[in-house]
Amino acid sequence: MSSYFFEIERFSDIGSTNTYLLERASQGAPAGLVAVTDHQSQGRGRLERRWEAPAGSSLLVSILLREAITEASAHFVTAAVALSASQAAEELCGVAPKLKWPNDLVIDGAKVAGILAEANSDAPGGEPGTTAIVVGMGMNLTWSGPPEAGATSLLAASGIEVDRDVLLDRFLAHLGERLSLLSSPEGQRTLSVELERSLDTLGKDVTVSTSQGSVTGRAVGLSPQGHLMIETSSGLVEIVTGDVTRVRPAPSEEKGTV
Repeated sequence: MSSYFFEIERFSDIGSTNTYLLERASQGAPAGLVAVTDHQSQGRGRLERRWEAPAGSSLLVSILLREAITEASAHFVTAAVALSASQAAEELCGVAPKLKWPNDLVIDGAKVAGILAEANSDAPGGEPGTTAIVVGMGMNLTWSGPPEAGATSLLAASGIEVDRDVLLDRFLAHLGERLSLLSSPEGQRTLSVELERSLDTLGKDVTVSTSQGSVTGRAVGLSPQGHLMIETSSGLVEIVTGDVTRVRPAPSEEKGTV
């Protein structure tokens, strides 16, 4: 789909904006439906991790999309959301979060937003060949999370308290532009180049947990398909999906000693 008309539904409290829109998708709701809430009690991220922020402290939003996109290219949806959110944050508070592959936004290594995409290929109501995809994002505006989380907020990073609705409008405007790139190989390559420029993961030693096991090495780039390339002791490995953990250097390496 080349363009979206976004229709926003607002809640003071909800279990999960993603769950709500997945249910609406199964009822045939149109693409472009957006759910925003002050608080969600059952928010979750990748690997079913829980995250609950105080009411009004974060941008908690999910968007229903209907796209003709393959499973191997579905990560570009997350990329479009991440890049759009980063651009909106930079315009409003002067700080551009980087992307920790595949789905976190970070500032100086501290998480400021998490993104979760979920699909329902059986949901009715879309054009032939399209899949219903719900993408949710929680971005910390004034709350950095519990101390042990090692997270941050736009306020902590920039000193600016961003208006949530202004940020939402700016984010959706940029997202609408990037969604037009999803349906073509050329557009996906454009997203991949932009994504690579925004990656915080590159040049760092990481361990990636995948369904086939763990891969440890240095993140050196992205493939044209947007997959993470890891240089390992056995050669270059292409990662389609996985959970990235940074490998911290030994104290002697951090100090630059031999």
